[in-house]
Amino acid sequence: MASNEEIVEMDDWKENAYGKVKLNLKDGSKKVAETKEMLSKQAVQTKQILSKQAIKIAKQAEEHERFINKVTHLLGVLGFGGFCFVLGARPQDVRYLYCLFYVIFVPLRWIYYRYKKWHYYLLDFCYYANTIFLIMLLFYPKNEKLFMVCFSFAEGPLAWALIVWRCSLVFNSMDKIVSVFIHLLPGLVFFTIRWWDPVFLEAMHPEGTPSRASWPHVECKSYIWTWLFFVPLVAYIVWQLLYYLIVDVLRRQRLLRDPEVMTSYRELSKKAEKANNIWWRFSGLLGDQNRLLMYILLQALFTVFTTALTVPIFLSYELHMTFQVLKVSASVWNGGNFLLEVMPRQVILKEKKKTEMQPIEVPVDQSTLENSVEPNSTLEVQES
Repeated sequence: MASNEEIVEMDDWKENAYGKVKLNLKDGSKKVAETKEMLSKQAVQTKQILSKQAIKIAKQAEEHERFINKVTHLLGVLGFGGFCFVLGARPQDVRYLYCLFYVIFVPLRWIYYRYKKWHYYLLDFCYYANTIFLIMLLFYPKNEKLFMVCFSFAEGPLAWALIVWRCSLVFNSMDKIVSVFIHLLPGLVFFTIRWWDPVFLEAMHPEGTPSRASWPHVECKSYIWTWLFFVPLVAYIVWQLLYYLIVDVLRRQRLLRDPEVMTSYRELSKKAEKANNIWWRFSGLLGDQNRLLMYILLQALFTVFTTALTVPIFLSYELHMTFQVLKVSASVWNGGNFLLEVMPRQVILKEKKKTEMQPIEVPVDQSTLENSVEPNSTLEVQES
């Protein structure tokens, strides 16, 4: 049997071992907490650096606005001409131009919008839909059902928003070019796939089945309405719920603290109230406190109506071609209206603001000043 001394030594050893383990655990948890705190600080610092760089770039762009507008006009005209050439010569490559455009210009738009406090615009439905387009074209090009959902988005709400919200094709404004192309290019891409790209169609048939010469289930109206109307509406509802959760619940206090931060609802309601147009009167049918709800309902009705129109557009080449001409004509017409009517007023307002900010210098005639001072007052002025 063990002696009392051995038992005491064993207890001391256990106690010391337990203490060391406990100390190691405390040290480990402390190191983990310190690491988390360090990573959190680094994340905050990185975010601040990115925000500062975005503001710096945007300020430099504003300082050289005229030169940038000239360069933008040149590149815009050349780019649009090059796109038209590719559309006629190699329509199967138009989708790759669209993907390249989206990957380059949407991040640049985020930088500019972050400086202007417009970054919540990038949560709008058009960016949600364009992200789905990008995923479909790059990763799931053979998924026919996903293609039909994307077709419905592109030739439904996005295409009609180009017309209803009067997007303007103005080559000296990068912001307006990107706005037009985000709504216009997807429809042109899916038009080329639907009617001008038999290779894409042949690659979309299920494995193990012979290639087909036309889209399947065209005669099956239930299939067409399911994937061109009902499923896109479900995807739209998912976006609307996410948008409401992020903007009107999670970021509500942020928006209330800073009225300069813009969202689509704020911008549209501001313009509608100023113009007192039909949208403002419609949104006030349930009272001022329910204008956001009415805006959501009006947008939902607009989406349902425009999505339903994609079914006859999908089935008719003549109607689809006419719709492409209508979209391009509307954006060009709005661009001409902006250049001839809106832009001159903006230039006048900018020049007026510049003159108001500059100090007014009144020229002083030295001879008049000397004559106005009496000889006896000279000594008083010097003494004072």
